[in-house]
Amino acid sequence: MGARLLDGGTGLAMERRQERHYPDYLPLIPGSWIVTILGGSILLVFGLMVLNGIVIRYDSYAFAALASAMAVLGACRYHARRMETLGKTRLRDFSESVLLFMAFSLLGVVSTYPIAALSSGFVDGALARGDALMLFDWNSWYAFVIAHPVLRIGGTLAYSTIYLSPAILLGYMAWNGQRAAARQFILSFWLAATITLLLFPLFPAKGPLAVFWTGDIPYMPITALYQSEMIPELRTGLLTQIDLGALRGLVCAPSFHTVSAVLYIAAAWPIAQLRWPLTIMNGAMLLSTPVEGNHYLTDMLLGLTVALFALTLLKRAMRMMRGSAAKPALVAAI
Repeated sequence: MGARLLDGGTGLAMERRQERHYPDYLPLIPGSWIVTILGGSILLVFGLMVLNGIVIRYDSYAFAALASAMAVLGACRYHARRMETLGKTRLRDFSESVLLFMAFSLLGVVSTYPIAALSSGFVDGALARGDALMLFDWNSWYAFVIAHPVLRIGGTLAYSTIYLSPAILLGYMAWNGQRAAARQFILSFWLAATITLLLFPLFPAKGPLAVFWTGDIPYMPITALYQSEMIPELRTGLLTQIDLGALRGLVCAPSFHTVSAVLYIAAAWPIAQLRWPLTIMNGAMLLSTPVEGNHYLTDMLLGLTVALFALTLLKRAMRMMRGSAAKPALVAAI
């Protein structure tokens, strides 16, 4: 049922008319794939939470707000399933894409808690040695940023745009009938997040602010010291509830802000109207990541590697769907 809804059910003539709006016609990833991936991800995350005795707080305002937003998107998707008009087609594509992106994002963040509980030790020393080999001094970078208020304010804003870029991309794709490109983008995000989560237990870290900085902290970045504080609590069972209104980033390496920035730039690159605005926006996010994300430069290089690997896998999968002549829009830039 879910796969049939994702694939539109009726209105195939409208779907075919929309295909001419694609910059390069792309193979449409089947709804059955999306439903299977989403269902499998939910079961896996739920299993990890049960294994570690971690639960989501269902009595929080954040849970109610998220559930309501996703219910509204689901209702819009169902209402527009027949695509009698161009407006309904756009509503269908936008509500479907945003709902899927929200679901995969939420699952990814929530899963970091039970995965952190299964990890052991910290690898800050190895990550710091990687920075030293690249002659990157995190303390100097941090001191430079806190000495310039404009950089602090700009960095805070830039780091917080991680969900602005996908909103712009999915909105543009829905408006212009690029449903296949939207599904490829969402699948690339899921794939990169999965690889990041598989690597996370190998690279648990406290972050350079907790490891290197001594004395009073003159400026507390967005991510604060959550990695060094929460991971030990998860390992010892002191932290067993997840408040969706206070979700914290626990992955130091690979840097998922870096992963996301690369994916967003790759998705925007074939679109002339979005190419440079989103490249500049995500370039600023990358510059803010060492301080606001409490990341080593090594984390960011690992994130870059994960993103490129995910895009390469997606490119091969799309070629298998279309043959050697396929040109997936997401990876046209690499």
